[in-house]
Amino acid sequence: MGRLILNSTETIERPDLAGNESVENESWMVIVYNNEFNTYEEVVMILLVATHCTLEEAEIETWEIDHLGKSNVHFADKEECETVARIIRQIGIEVEVKAE
Repeated sequence: MGRLILNSTETIERPDLAGNESVENESWMVIVYNNEFNTYEEVVMILLVATHCTLEEAEIETWEIDHLGKSNVHFADKEECETVARIIRQIGIEVEVKAE
């Protein structure tokens, strides 16, 4: 556990979040998997629409999908990740939502 020392004489203990399952389970991610059907342009466009990322980020994630087989394209709470995944699935690409 780390310590934060302020200008005053008071020391505040920083909580150790590593063992707190309720905090860990609040962070979710969307994983997009490669297929042989969708074009680069289709994947870039759906990532832009679904995640509101920059063009550069969408292009990098699309490269990862193509060359590495998958990419973690979005991180948020479960509800937002499910919404993003639903949008991406519309073009027929495999998507997974799971806890980080």
